[in-house]
Amino acid sequence: MFMQFARCRPRRQVRAFSMTDPAALQATLVDFALAELVRQHRDSFPPLWTPESWAKLLIWLALNCGCSSDTAALEAFAAALGPALTRRLRRVYFERELSDLNLQLLADPAEQQVLALPIDPLADSGTPDRQQVALALERVGLTARVVADRDRWQALEALWALPWAV
Repeated sequence: MFMQFARCRPRRQVRAFSMTDPAALQATLVDFALAELVRQHRDSFPPLWTPESWAKLLIWLALNCGCSSDTAALEAFAAALGPALTRRLRRVYFERELSDLNLQLLADPAEQQVLALPIDPLADSGTPDRQQVALALERVGLTARVVADRDRWQALEALWALPWAV
């Protein structure tokens, strides 16, 4: 049974660590579990693709960790996460992978534009076409949040940069 489990391909490449270091193993497990928790619940807090949605997720996490709902407790929770973990979780929250389209969308509303890039740049022809990008946006509910005029979408090397709609 464990050998079947061991053959599973991980979502992300994890740092190598010593199997004899329990602290490193625990840290890796917690990091993995937290990222999976965010992935599983990121569509649960409308309106999606907004700073409000991100804030709702953080509040939900804080409350489920036993924090009270007062402002001081929520701010203490956010401070305890720290900037590095917060950045990582935010990226997981605003990122989507569509493997059948070979596309990754990075759509953090704090950034100036949505980025669409190939998961595997060596597959297919490199830069995805506009139709692929439009299909990906539709699937994840981003179509109305980016500029509809596809002529304003910018092809850069192997990725597309799409301005947010105002």
